[in-house]
Amino acid sequence: MLIYNLFPLLAGPFVTWSRHFARIGAMGFNWVFVNPIARAGNSQSIYAVADYHAFDPRFLDARSLLDPGAQLRLAVDAARGFGLQMMTDLVANHCSVDSALLEDHPEWFKWDAPGKVSCAYCMENGKKVVWSDLAQFDHSRTPDAEGLYRYFAGVVESLYAYGFRGFRCDAAYQIPTDFWRRLISETKAAHPDVLFLAETLGCPLDAALETAAAGFDYVFNNLKWWDFTGGWMARQYLLTREIAPSVSFAETHDTARLAEELNGATELCQHRYLLSAVFSAAVMMPMGFEYGFRRRLHVAHTRPEDWEHTGVDMRAHVRRVNAIKGSHAIFQEDSPMAMHTAAGDGNILIFWKGSVSTREEALILVNRDQRNSHRFQCDNLASLVQSDQPFTDLSPGNGLRPITSPFHHELRPGEVMVLVTNRKS
Repeated sequence: MLIYNLFPLLAGPFVTWSRHFARIGAMGFNWVFVNPIARAGNSQSIYAVADYHAFDPRFLDARSLLDPGAQLRLAVDAARGFGLQMMTDLVANHCSVDSALLEDHPEWFKWDAPGKVSCAYCMENGKKVVWSDLAQFDHSRTPDAEGLYRYFAGVVESLYAYGFRGFRCDAAYQIPTDFWRRLISETKAAHPDVLFLAETLGCPLDAALETAAAGFDYVFNNLKWWDFTGGWMARQYLLTREIAPSVSFAETHDTARLAEELNGATELCQHRYLLSAVFSAAVMMPMGFEYGFRRRLHVAHTRPEDWEHTGVDMRAHVRRVNAIKGSHAIFQEDSPMAMHTAAGDGNILIFWKGSVSTREEALILVNRDQRNSHRFQCDNLASLVQSDQPFTDLSPGNGLRPITSPFHHELRPGEVMVLVTNRKS
């Protein structure tokens, strides 16, 4: 999965989405993920859904002669014309505190006290972050578990009818696995082409593993937050890969823009996207990354007028990286991986990956120093892999040069280098 996150508040009404699809398809993406498009509550956060069966007015063209559903179907059909499948958020953990569901089905919710609904929360750096605009469903103890399940099964069916073939399940780890196991199995029985992705960011590893085992096709990994100094990322990768492949990303709508974090260092942004793409089975990139946008996306306040004119254009780089991923099976699976530092220079990380579906092996070299260059030297690269066949340098910008032994290369600040070989049959 090569996923482009079309952030709907930045993209604007459904009828304007098609103007982006040519660009997205040209960069080599095959999926478009849009965040919630249902009618939001008073907070205006798209994740505070007030009505799951109505569309938010911000995504509708009041001048159009088409009804809201037809406007959405037109956009989805346009995406397919560019070879793009559509995916959207399924927000089943919570809804807006001013949703009519609280009056119609109070038994579906958690309550702190009579008249005081429990608000959704997450743990961030060991602290509980509460969202006062989000009312939390009680999937575990509601006396009407069947009714609550049927409601969300209906939401999925409705979105499928509009053309969505993938669902990113928001805060999936906070919902019982029995719910997901049933929803996924019953949906796939009726629609085998549907994919479910579990958003498990920020939760304990065991909770993420348990959630993934409910039948999810993919989970999101934590590569974005890895500082390149600890082994926890590799350990998490090796544990989750036994259950489901994962999705990497250099930034999301929940994080600061990478270009802002790196003070506009375009080359560093390019290297981070390359690493995200070759690290795991799938990759996701948010709208505007290709242009080095620096203004953080906001789930309530972002508008189409926030489109930035940066003078940066990374589309060609993204296209080359996506082509690398799309043409090598080893980068389309969470294959076995080992990580260590280069002898003589601890700033250079070496990832070995070995495909289980093909004979491909890869060495991914990473200079984790973002300020200084470091020289990588190896007398015999074959000693780092199982193969004794020649390597190919796939790194964008390196000209696919031949790799010889002994091998040496000056890795620029933050540079990521990708070498591939094949085991003998």
